[in-house]
Amino acid sequence: MLGNGDSTLIVSPKGKTILIDGGEEDQNVLIPYLLARKIKTIDYLIISHFDLDHVGGLYEVIEKLRVKQVIISKQIEEQSNYQKFKNVILNKKTKVKIVDTSSDYTNKMQIEKDLYFEFLWPNIENKLTEDELNNNSIVCKLNYKKFTMLFTGDIEETAEKNIIKKYKNNKQILNATVLKIPHHGSKSSSTEELIKSIKPKIALIGVGENNKFGHPNSEVIKRLEENGTRIYRTDLMGEIEINVNSKGKIKLRTMCN
Repeated sequence: MLGNGDSTLIVSPKGKTILIDGGEEDQNVLIPYLLARKIKTIDYLIISHFDLDHVGGLYEVIEKLRVKQVIISKQIEEQSNYQKFKNVILNKKTKVKIVDTSSDYTNKMQIEKDLYFEFLWPNIENKLTEDELNNNSIVCKLNYKKFTMLFTGDIEETAEKNIIKKYKNNKQILNATVLKIPHHGSKSSSTEELIKSIKPKIALIGVGENNKFGHPNSEVIKRLEENGTRIYRTDLMGEIEINVNSKGKIKLRTMCN
């Protein structure tokens, strides 16, 4: 997990690469980071939503690397970042999958044996119009052995309430070992109800140092601490790396280690 904005790289046991979001544009960060690790192919690119601090670094990835498949949600509004994405994709003829969780069943994407994603949000039949770009972010859960990680894009309290309601009869699906905190720790996200539903042991917050928004909010930090969750922040710790062994146990390190 890197820098200002959100970007997470996952490498599977068999070497499959999954990139979730791409941070900001024109920072000369993501491409050098991937190439330094000899990564020239992205098997799955998941775009949570089209805010620039999530998608900005991905245009160059699509143009310069081989991207086999892109996963997005159905877009409610036409805006410049999405239009630019469509133009880049059209030139590359990259396969695009649209996520929809309108049915009672989650969308499952098998990566390899014992490793798969479940897509839990958004719900096209229940499109949220309040702060619609953020609240209709893709929410997905990585499952590997006993390890789970929930990615939440920039969802706000409105989406959190709807997600909790949607899975009220299947509450364990929200449980996760690691939670990628919504919206960089914004005061309008990470409600007590959501944290209690997920029960995360570890929280990751992608946030820029001395950012103008004041992220992460002190109340969010307090709620996580009261839940007994260990907190890792990119503004204080730099890159955050999680290694998961064949039994699902984790080892976590930061640039500060």
